[in-house]
Amino acid sequence: MFALVRASHPEPTVAVTAVAIGLAVSTGRDGFGVAAVAVAVLSGQLSVGWLNDYLDADRDSTVGRTDKPVVTRAVSQRAVAVATLVAAIVCVPASLASGVTAGVVHLLAVASGWAYNLGVKSTPFSVLPYAISFGLLPAFVVLGLPDVSTPPWWLPAAGALLGAGAHFTNVLPDLPDDAATGVRGLPHRLGAAGSRVAAAALLLAASVVLAAAAPVDPLVAVCVPVLAALVLAAGFLAGCRDGSRAPFRAVLVVAVLDVALLLASGHAVVA
Repeated sequence: MFALVRASHPEPTVAVTAVAIGLAVSTGRDGFGVAAVAVAVLSGQLSVGWLNDYLDADRDSTVGRTDKPVVTRAVSQRAVAVATLVAAIVCVPASLASGVTAGVVHLLAVASGWAYNLGVKSTPFSVLPYAISFGLLPAFVVLGLPDVSTPPWWLPAAGALLGAGAHFTNVLPDLPDDAATGVRGLPHRLGAAGSRVAAAALLLAASVVLAAAAPVDPLVAVCVPVLAALVLAAGFLAGCRDGSRAPFRAVLVVAVLDVALLLASGHAVVA
């Protein structure tokens, strides 16, 4: 069972689910609504994570990814396939529990994640599924609220920028292995340096959108983008040394700042 959990990409799965739950709480969803969001997002993320490991089993084996349970045979490829299907089936009613419109929006977000795994990851358009899925995720949470027909424009915009930035950040550690197995997404075409710059620019843009458009405290609106810019500048300066992970860590810090600002803005959706 533990090996199956590891095959689901548990870190991003838990992180995305936690952010969705936090947004549901901050926007005023009741207990049932928060639970519906949690089950829908968790099952959707599990299906995407398991599908990734199922499809990449041969590729991961080729490059000796001993951190992958399917490669080490701690869990069978068939078990991962079954788990993917079960998670996808659970995701459908769990998503629709928030209403038809919200449910369809979330299922489209999950379908976008599947499209990435099924081949888009190896094209110049690899960033699009991340932007689409993360843009639709906050819209799903908000559309499940009573008397809310349309989320404010800045919510899916910030989500899309965060998702796009996450794509470049997430791929960075795997660039050598991906290159060895023929994966040529947009980050691979830009290279490590270009991907760091892209991630930083996208996450900083998310900070600016949230600070400028979301009704938050004026001091917070000024401080967060400035702090994000300083963190990125420090990280990239420190990253001039060969092998430094400072730019990667700086991008992650800014991502955390953006998510915190997004959650703090949740109340403004229904204000």
